[in-house]
Amino acid sequence: MMDLRSLRYFVAVAEERHFGRAAARLHMTQPPLSRAIRRLETDLGARLLDRSPAGVALTAAGTVLYDEARLLLEQAGHLRARVAAATGAATLTIGTLADSAQQAGTRLAASFRRRHPGVDVRVREADLTDPTTGLRAGLVDVALTRTPFDATGITVHELRADPVGVVLRADDPLAGRASLRLADLAGRRWFRFPDGTDPVWSDYWTGSAPGAAADGPVVRTVNECLQAVLWSGTIGLGPVADALPDGLVSVPVTDMPPSRLVVAWAGEDPDPLIRSFVRIAAALFRPGTPNP
Repeated sequence: MMDLRSLRYFVAVAEERHFGRAAARLHMTQPPLSRAIRRLETDLGARLLDRSPAGVALTAAGTVLYDEARLLLEQAGHLRARVAAATGAATLTIGTLADSAQQAGTRLAASFRRRHPGVDVRVREADLTDPTTGLRAGLVDVALTRTPFDATGITVHELRADPVGVVLRADDPLAGRASLRLADLAGRRWFRFPDGTDPVWSDYWTGSAPGAAADGPVVRTVNECLQAVLWSGTIGLGPVADALPDGLVSVPVTDMPPSRLVVAWAGEDPDPLIRSFVRIAAALFRPGTPNP
């Protein structure tokens, strides 16, 4: 049976007149889009598109479906807005950690606004002492953050895995290396997180190297971490970055497990608005989708 998603896919292809452009517009790859349109044609028992190397053109049946599908999708949008209005102004509080909001990019915000135009979205940025970004304390509904952390009572959905590197001053003797191992960092002075920080999180980012000195500066934010490296030669781990402030470099550490960008929520069965946020985020980070 055709559904609203199939109709949305078809409308995108009909308007773009090209599967590749439609797939980019829908933030998906071309093969599943082509299969969805084929299934729709099979369900309706009609050829909807004339395909050629240059693109596609609507058949007579496709033209009829296009007009009706646009109307149905518009009505579905009105229905969603009316239901939201009847339940009062819905709100969603998103917790972010350090670079997680930038990693998700503006496309996540744009996609969510298109899907839920009436929702009041609030963003709470946490510092590095709380990898759940306020989720465990009940301050946020859903979190964009990084693992590992104590996930007791929290459900985590991975969006992407990033390699981890050590952040060094550009004049550090190790800065010119193509890669390093943790053993290469033995005896170095690392930045530390405040007492009470999740130990799973703290051990991953600051306690992994053998023989690490225990007198490094205490930091709470990414900027404080970078400044500690720049000013005092402290070192620390972070997702491998292409762009760092002048004077700093990131060298991949090959025996560190990757840093996982995740979306997380409390409990196992989130409410519909959180489920929708998770689906939108997962679709944007699906393999083969351009980096958000």
